[in-house]
Amino acid sequence: MPDLKPHEAIIDAFQNILQKSADVGVLFKESKSLYDALNKNEKESLFETIIEQMEVLQKDLQPILRKLVMCKPEDPSWPRLISQLRTLAYSPRLEVFKKISLSPGGLKFLLDFRGDLLAINRHADSDLGPLDSDIVFLFEMWFQEGFLYLEEITLNSAYRQIALIKDRDLVHPMASLEEMGQRLGKDRRCFALYHRLMPYEPIIFIEVALTRGIARSMAEIMVDPENRPDDTRTDTAVFYSINNTQNGLVGLGMGKMLIGKVVSYLKDENKKLKNFVTLSPIPGFWKGFLKPILKGEDHGFALKQNDITGYFSKKGALKILDRVDDHGAGSAGLCRALLSILGGAAWIKDEDLKKDLKNPLRRIAYHYIAEEKTSRDKPLNPVAGFHLGNGAAVSEKNVHFLANPSPKGLRESCGVMANYIYTPGWLGQIRRSFGWIDRVEIRGFFGKGS
Repeated sequence: MPDLKPHEAIIDAFQNILQKSADVGVLFKESKSLYDALNKNEKESLFETIIEQMEVLQKDLQPILRKLVMCKPEDPSWPRLISQLRTLAYSPRLEVFKKISLSPGGLKFLLDFRGDLLAINRHADSDLGPLDSDIVFLFEMWFQEGFLYLEEITLNSAYRQIALIKDRDLVHPMASLEEMGQRLGKDRRCFALYHRLMPYEPIIFIEVALTRGIARSMAEIMVDPENRPDDTRTDTAVFYSINNTQNGLVGLGMGKMLIGKVVSYLKDENKKLKNFVTLSPIPGFWKGFLKPILKGEDHGFALKQNDITGYFSKKGALKILDRVDDHGAGSAGLCRALLSILGGAAWIKDEDLKKDLKNPLRRIAYHYIAEEKTSRDKPLNPVAGFHLGNGAAVSEKNVHFLANPSPKGLRESCGVMANYIYTPGWLGQIRRSFGWIDRVEIRGFFGKGS
């Protein structure tokens, strides 16, 4: 391989894996070492080359296709010919990935491989979809009943598992293990989904608060344990942090399945639970949506700069304008004033200003998660897309002002958060989508099978 470019050397190794000309484990290690050293452009070249050079040849399919065209469906040979077509049309790169997945570390490699593929495919010059389809086909076989198990992370869990969850929480980051400890107990729960080939690294995890009534702010979630209601008064499960640790599983429904399994388990454990909701961030609301609109960069959004004034009363707009010098007049002036105010953090200490901003920001945020769409008519906000796509519901009353006034919450969404409501019939939909969901094993100190 020394005379080959890195991505060409990987292709060569993949071809050898396909032809069984050497030990698969050795070839995989060589391929992984080379792959890890590739830059973004080299990875794109690799993906393109895999599609070009590791594909079913037309000449290999033509004979069976001719027979199928000539064969009538009622002909007894039809099922045999269809079976032969499936065998011949099986992608050679899929066979390589299947062998790699069985090597130590192979599944994790493929997860990272697809994560890179998805990121690059958003801006690639050529269509990398066929390669992604092969990996998805393999993952759909590997990530189902028999390979997955749910584990509850508790104070009795291994230190490594607790530390890993703490480090992987990107929704509400933690500064210390002590903070993680405050999120574990009878009324603060954490569940992680694992694959049997990756027992030391969860593929996705969820943190849950058991509360009395629906929590509408992070202050209610993070309240001191001594001030929480006893567990006999809890009636609501609030999912407040969901983290996918493997980008390669995007689009495979693992989050939907995880929520469904946890809901089912908690319902069996506590019959008094009647509400299942989220307390979710609204990432992108400020930097990706409201800030550009206030600057007049509203192309591609349903909401326009001139619409902003409609969310404020005349009195409220004048009070905001009075707080900023050199703002100008009219809608553009109000937007410049808001840009100046919301661009910092001082406003959250001004009680009068917060009153003037509360309802307008809530309503604009609701518009963002409920009305703004992508070119494919999906919610522009990814969190909204996830929960609404899973069957949850949201309304304007479920959007809460300054529910997360942390620096991260202000940067993301001016502190606004939303409850997505999972209705009672939703669990039945999940069971129909994943017929094997109730057979996923649950492990852990409080869980079944412990």
